[in-house]
Amino acid sequence: METMKTGEGATLHELVIATRNPGKLREMEAILSSLPLKILSLKDYPDIPEVMEDGATFAENATKKARVIAQLTNRPTIADDSGLTVDSLNGRPGVFSSRYAGDEATDQERCLKILDEMAAIPEGHRQAAFICAMALAFPDGRMQVVHGECRGRVTFAPRGKYGFGYDPIFFVSELGKTMAELLPEVKNRISHRARALEKIMSLLPSLWAS
Repeated sequence: METMKTGEGATLHELVIATRNPGKLREMEAILSSLPLKILSLKDYPDIPEVMEDGATFAENATKKARVIAQLTNRPTIADDSGLTVDSLNGRPGVFSSRYAGDEATDQERCLKILDEMAAIPEGHRQAAFICAMALAFPDGRMQVVHGECRGRVTFAPRGKYGFGYDPIFFVSELGKTMAELLPEVKNRISHRARALEKIMSLLPSLWAS
């Protein structure tokens, strides 16, 4: 496990975010920016193979990826598995969110697949949630798992230019906008991933010290 000293003498810990998704990495870096961390990602470890996300739940996938990457990099690692769950679709796409329209599908194609499946579902029955399970694994085997959730509903058409994934079709009722219409700094306060990461951040000081 690597630590360094900053110019002010504070300890700078290295932390791996187990993703190659630029949008996810950008969001998590922004939220973690207040901590004395050197953030690494899987882009810094190009030889590490993809970890197959074959778990039945978000938590299973997150813990598997965090544990494997922490061992391979010998550094504390954060991994998350997140997705959209739609009430009227019996929780789909769920853990299959990233590959719901096929392994090579674009974000736009995934959104359109959901909208096509929900075309006949009226306004009052389009409730959904973004769910995030986030795991923090240490090379010595320590593991913490937290969850974050953001409730909303599915729109009838994509809206907004920010974010990624299903953000353009996820309407956040209390803000009156889709997730993709929110400025990044606003999304990073209310999203499922932000809520999970805040819980991880509250755990880090005691975990570094142990």
